[in-house]
Amino acid sequence: MEIARRIRIRERRTRNIGGGVSVPVVLFLVAAAIFLVVGSLVSPIFAQQTVAGLAQGAIFASLALSLVLIYRATEVINFAQGEMAMATTYFAYQLTLWHLSYWAAFFLTLLMAFVFGAVVQVALIRPVQHSVIAVVIITVGLFVLIDGLVTWKWGADLKFMPAPFGNQVYHVGSVAFSRQDLGTLLVTILSVLLLWVLFKFTKLGLAMRAAALRPASAALVGVRVNRMLAIGWGLAAVLGAVAGLMTEPTVFLQPTMMQAVLLYAFAAAVLGGLESPAGAVIGGLALGVFLNLIGQYVGFATSELRLPIAFAVLLVVLLVKPHGLFGRKQVRRV
Repeated sequence: MEIARRIRIRERRTRNIGGGVSVPVVLFLVAAAIFLVVGSLVSPIFAQQTVAGLAQGAIFASLALSLVLIYRATEVINFAQGEMAMATTYFAYQLTLWHLSYWAAFFLTLLMAFVFGAVVQVALIRPVQHSVIAVVIITVGLFVLIDGLVTWKWGADLKFMPAPFGNQVYHVGSVAFSRQDLGTLLVTILSVLLLWVLFKFTKLGLAMRAAALRPASAALVGVRVNRMLAIGWGLAAVLGAVAGLMTEPTVFLQPTMMQAVLLYAFAAAVLGGLESPAGAVIGGLALGVFLNLIGQYVGFATSELRLPIAFAVLLVVLLVKPHGLFGRKQVRRV
């Protein structure tokens, strides 16, 4: 009860000092939603691109949320998050080679990803967690190590996994929706909802929030902060694994498959606000839809320019709102 009281007081104080979502941001999001709905009703191509963009954005959102979970706890970016997702996808691939069904391999991979993330935190991050520079160096080194080990074990050539949702296309009037896009969107959103329920309505989630927001205070009231941080890294790895498994059907399996996705996820996390889980999700979805629509309707916006365009938009937003759409100013007592 004491932990819950302190967290609620902290959240009320955050709102009172001007953090959270501003009225212009809410109006902008409402206007964007109306624009997408009207555009989808008017144009079948617009509707198809919107759904495909939401599916792509859901992958960005999943990986961005994993970045935010770790940043809230350690105030550093895990530069190896994409490679960890890639490695767990290769684990799922190996399970399918051993004749497991796709969905059996999927859930076993999520379990393995949780263990992997927790072990990384305990063995590599915990000993240096009080040094931001050391943690950054460790994650960069882990990026290189995972990439090398995966290439050594499975090679750099393209691999293929069974299609999780098949290649069926649904038609609603004159609009065609890929079953793969719809499945990707549903799986990723379900993962995010389950995580939200965990943090909002369970004692474990409450303890994890306390460990991330006020580790010293949480330790004083009995929360095992190091254990909560390990669980947080494990959950972040699970979200990364979901992103990797949902990415594989579109880019196929290769050691570099998540590197561009990590950059998009980083852009989505910063766009939404690095301390805001909701911002990471909305930023990822918005970025996916925006890039798809730009690619469809702007002639020069080829696939090679998608990443520069994403970061150009990010730069403009940060010039207007430096802490991201859902970010809050850091207030320090002196």
